[in-house]
Amino acid sequence: MMPLPKIMVAPNGAYKTKADHPNIPVTRAETVDAVVQAHAAGATGAHVHLRNDDQSHLLDAAQYRALVDDITARCPEFYVQITTEAAGKYTSQFQRDLILDLAHPYVSAAIVELVRDCSRDDLAAFYADCAAQGIVIQHIFYDPDDMRLFYDLVRDGLIPAQQNAFLFVLGRYTTGQQSNPQDLDPFLVCLDETVVANADWAVCAFGARETACLVYAIERGGKARIGFENNLLMENGDIAQSNADRVAELCNWLNALA
Repeated sequence: MMPLPKIMVAPNGAYKTKADHPNIPVTRAETVDAVVQAHAAGATGAHVHLRNDDQSHLLDAAQYRALVDDITARCPEFYVQITTEAAGKYTSQFQRDLILDLAHPYVSAAIVELVRDCSRDDLAAFYADCAAQGIVIQHIFYDPDDMRLFYDLVRDGLIPAQQNAFLFVLGRYTTGQQSNPQDLDPFLVCLDETVVANADWAVCAFGARETACLVYAIERGGKARIGFENNLLMENGDIAQSNADRVAELCNWLNALA
């Protein structure tokens, strides 16, 4: 299995529409184009969402397969991760079933959503099936309490310690959210190599300091998820014109530090 990419573009997410920015990709073709452009700007992976015709959030195995195939056709050997985000529409059971039905190796899922209304036996069986199918879940943690929950489940033998890919979310999807680099520190304090060794972790952040937050994470051994899903602004406060602009700005900062 491939490790998490150093720079993963998240071009659309579950909520933003053309009303938020005309270049939010909502169709399959638009999403593929956005990923290809971000790849050219320096992204080494993509975290993708599906949308219905009305631009609302969608989880669908067949449409995910088509999207992944289209991206891979234009960016061979590119890391493509699908989301299982509930967005207030999907149950934990639906999310788990989607992961196993799709059997795509790279998945993003919030730990608090996967375990909701799930028995311990069913959770253990789900992770055993993921292991058998070679599915790597990048577990989303919104705060250190989510990490502690995950570690408890690993200690109890319900989640294999080999599931070591994490996403630390600096902030929330709230109006005016502005993340700061030091928002990462509580997550790093909570990392426990005695429970899950060699954690492969990345960060996403909100607002004009997104780039600074991601550079801070990379300097500390992490990776970055960047794009319109979390933030539309450049570091100077201007509205970005594309996901590729956001990727290019991060790459420029990293190149300047090299």
